[in-house]
This record gives sequence, structure tokens and C-alpha cells, in this order.
Amino acid sequence: MSMTARERVLAAINHERPDRVPTDMWATQEVMAKLRDHFGPDADIEAELHIDGLIGVGPQYVGPPLPAAPAGETVDYWGIRTKSIDYGTGSYLEQSFQPLAAARTIDDLEQYAWPRADWFDFSGMPAELKAAREKKVVACGYMAIFYYHNLLRGLEASLTDPYDDEEFTRHLLQRLSDSFYEYHLRMFESCEGLIDLAQVTDDYGSQSSLLISLDTFREFYKPHMQRFIDLCRGFGIKVFHHDDGAIRPIIPELITMGIDVLNPIQANCPGMEMEGLKRDFGKQLCFHGGIDNQDILPHGTPEQVRAEVRRAIDTLATDGTGYILAPCHNLQAVTPVENILAMYDEAWQYGKL
Repeated sequence: MSMTARERVLAAINHERPDRVPTDMWATQEVMAKLRDHFGPDADIEAELHIDGLIGVGPQYVGPPLPAAPAGETVDYWGIRTKSIDYGTGSYLEQSFQPLAAARTIDDLEQYAWPRADWFDFSGMPAELKAAREKKVVACGYMAIFYYHNLLRGLEASLTDPYDDEEFTRHLLQRLSDSFYEYHLRMFESCEGLIDLAQVTDDYGSQSSLLISLDTFREFYKPHMQRFIDLCRGFGIKVFHHDDGAIRPIIPELITMGIDVLNPIQANCPGMEMEGLKRDFGKQLCFHGGIDNQDILPHGTPEQVRAEVRRAIDTLATDGTGYILAPCHNLQAVTPVENILAMYDEAWQYGKL
């Protein structure tokens, strides 16, 4: 029996057997432009590629005027500034200013304008969510305590903060956690029963290992993540966790904490081999991603891409469920269109269960 995109994704997350392996796509703006050139400017790219996907919905910002930013830069309500950097093969928005980089004391932290829930209007979200749920799984919210520590302070400072000044670090993380919690509590209350997924996510992994020790994770970040996960579960919302790189040592803790979906499954990193992840964690987790985005998608042939898709399905969906096929990060500008077509065509043809 044929399923809708929503039914298919929910089945995989809930470890029920879908009619085929569901798919999703993250891509850069250059990739989307290439796909529009291929299919036509008015084409429904997700329909053309048989992508099930997720829909994101958020509130309207109605808070204080955003701080001024230099020409060529953008700024958000955290005061984080970014600018577009052209790398020759594609452009990325890179951070250009960390609003708490110069903070040294708790008083400095108290002078910062921490975002508040009343800066947002959530009233329009229920209607949007009801419409979106007719087609797809909907995801609302983004809580990333370590990543936002990085963004607010800069990567180097955020990595040394716990060792340089424990009291300062705890205060910063508590204020950050409170901002996230207040915002998401208001959102979940306004949209109760309408949200499928929320991200309690981060970036603890590098290409070869964790960026911080497990002891540092447990001492400084884990309690806040647990607070967010408990909030989601209190509203019946599944937890999506993104974490690039070699994160194998932290996965058992994330499962115990209550995550449901793990992304992006960077299988070429140590400890992240698909077979081991499915064997050890497949009963507890739904895997999202898995298709190599560093070598095979940008540099392989269409047949190599198809083989990678078959390998991922045979490994991460051995029991017929618990896998949403997607690239293991945004499709990059250097990825040939024919490889993208091959990935989703093979998923469509081979992924029928």
C-alpha cells in the first residue's frame, strides 16, 4: 500500500515498516540553482526527485530592532554577524562577529541582551502547522547549547572557557539555556499537538574525534541538553539530533538522554561505520543521512553513487525501517547534477521494501 511522504517518514522514525525508504535533501543555494536549471524554474524539485523531506515552521520576529551591521554583513537577534565568502566553487555565510567574544566577567554576560520569548509572535504557527502536516512531517525548534557557545564566544574561547573560568562558563551556559528553553516552551505551548520533531542538536565531532572530552560534555553541556530533550518529550515531540564527524563515544549517552533521530552519519569517520551503528544502535535510533558527501557525491560516478545508495539501504535499513536516506550534509556546489539524480533515482527504485 502506497504511503504519503508524512506517513513514510513517521514510519521510519517509529521503527515501523514503510512502503519504501524515505528520503530527504539538504543542499546549498548553488545546487538548488543547478536543479532548477535542469528541471525548469517552476518545477517541484522534491516531486521530481521523489523526496519526502521535512517542513520547518517558525514564529515571526517582533522584538527590538536588530543591531546595525557593516555593509555586506547580516545580523540576527543574537547579535551574531555573518558575511558571504566566495570560495570559487560556492559561497557560504561565514561568521564575522561573535557578540560575547570580549566578555570576561559575569557582569559582562548580564549586560548582553539575551533573546526572550516575547520577542516572537507564535500566533500564526498553528495554522501553518495544520496545513503543513497534511503533506509532510513538521520540524520546529533548534536547541544547540555547545554550538551557540561557539557562536557567541568564538570557537577557541568556547573550548577553553570551561578550563579558564568555570563560574563564568556555567553562568553563560545557564543564560543561554534559559533563552532556548523559554522560547521553545512558548512555541510548544502555542502549537501543542502539532509539532512532530524538534532539534536538540550540536556539533561535538571533528573528522577524527570529539572536539571536547566526555567529562567536559557531561559536566557542562549534558544537563542543558537533557533539559531540552525532557521539554520535547513532555509535549510528545520526537528529538532530532545533528552531529557531524566522529561522535561514536557520545552516541550511547545521547540515546540514554532520549534522542530519536541521528544525523548525518558520516560513515568515513572513525567509529561511524554503518554496520556497527546499525548493529549497536539500530533498535533505538532512526538514522538520517548516510550518503557520503565528501568523496562519492562530488567526485564519484553516477554508478558509484548508486552503489553507495544500495550499500546504505542494505546496511541502515536491514530490518526494513529506521532509516531516512539523505546526503551526510548539504549537497555542495561541486556535486554534479547527474550524481544527485542518480542518488534519488536509486533510492526510489532500490528502496522499495
